[in-house]
Amino acid sequence: MKKNLLLLFTIACLLCNLNSFAQITPAPSSTQTIIQDFGLGKITLTYSRPNVKGRKIFGYTEPYNTVWRTGANAATTITFTDDVMLEGHKVVAGTYGLFSIPGESEWTIILSKNAKQWGAYSYNAADDYLRFTIKPIKIDETVETFTMQFTNVFPTSADLNLLWEHTALMMHLTIDIDAKVMARIDSAMQTAKKPYYDAIIYYWNNNKDMTKALPWAQALQTAPGFPPMVVKLWLARTELRVGDKAAAIKAAQEGIAAAQTEKSTEYIRLNTEVLTDAKK
Repeated sequence: MKKNLLLLFTIACLLCNLNSFAQITPAPSSTQTIIQDFGLGKITLTYSRPNVKGRKIFGYTEPYNTVWRTGANAATTITFTDDVMLEGHKVVAGTYGLFSIPGESEWTIILSKNAKQWGAYSYNAADDYLRFTIKPIKIDETVETFTMQFTNVFPTSADLNLLWEHTALMMHLTIDIDAKVMARIDSAMQTAKKPYYDAIIYYWNNNKDMTKALPWAQALQTAPGFPPMVVKLWLARTELRVGDKAAAIKAAQEGIAAAQTEKSTEYIRLNTEVLTDAKK
């Protein structure tokens, strides 16, 4: 115990001394902060990125069955502005230390309530907020620099990936925002500035009742600031979704004509897609 306390004291003193000097050389392990929009909020991930540098990493430099800071230097931190589900486990909004225990066939992922730590030297299991296990994936390509990234990002789901050496991990995130969004739409529709455009898109993307969205799509035709090729597209899409193919064909044709005037190949294509579907 005395040796551990002495080690922590020595590290703290060293860090204080280092912080008192301006940085004159680049850090061996660079720091990266990723801010990812998610749901109606954000996820902020900050970590340091060590390199392989010809070493054997997992099972040697980073031993199996030992708590790892999931990076280098200060412990990795992750901040959620809203409650999320991480691999099926609820995580309330807040900032956590992201630790892990590498294993040959299974890793343990840890969210710690103590986010401000240097390394894992002062890690304490009593501070754990969440623990779960995940299977690593062996990859042929060598990932030289430890990398964390978000992929498959949708409004309510995303994957957080960890890659280093020949190992990859993927953690699935989801968030439930539907009730909040629907309440916001209903509330905003009672105001003078009605969010027709955003509401129509949300209803269409999330398979909501498009009969409710149809009057919004019709009202959008006279709303200021929207090009005809855009409003005709969403009117056509809405009419097609409610089953009025004839009306959808007419709106899509008008959208194509407007897009041709604006020389917009994108909206020619989008309106044509609706026209094709409506004619089936």
